[in-house]
Amino acid sequence: MNTAEFFTRLIAAFAAGLIIGFERQWHHKETGLKTNMLVAAGAAAFVLLSMKISADVPNIDVTRITAQIVVGVGFLGAGVIFREGSNVHGLNSAATIWCSAAIGCIIASGYFIEALICTFLVTIVNAVFEPVDQWLRNRK
Repeated sequence: MNTAEFFTRLIAAFAAGLIIGFERQWHHKETGLKTNMLVAAGAAAFVLLSMKISADVPNIDVTRITAQIVVGVGFLGAGVIFREGSNVHGLNSAATIWCSAAIGCIIASGYFIEALICTFLVTIVNAVFEPVDQWLRNRK
């Protein structure tokens, strides 16, 4: 992978995070624009690093870094979940961060169309199903 491809994939990860983060910021959620952009780009950077190293070192497992991204983002997501009385807040934000990281990994692996589909679906779930979620919570 050359520098131009590395840069393209990293910028694409930033863009996917921007799309998801914009929707979160628009709806005044715990995690917004910067968080989702950085999570997607950070995940992509780690996967790209793994791919670059594997090109120089034979017999290296490139999926090991991806597995650690899943664990690391879990800790990050746990930081946005909080309890207020009997209510728990931030689960959707944590799940969105997790999805942003996954999309960053997908983009870094070169699956741009698949990442676009995932970005679209995450944004739709967060934007379109928010009113449905509120309605279900408030029904008596």
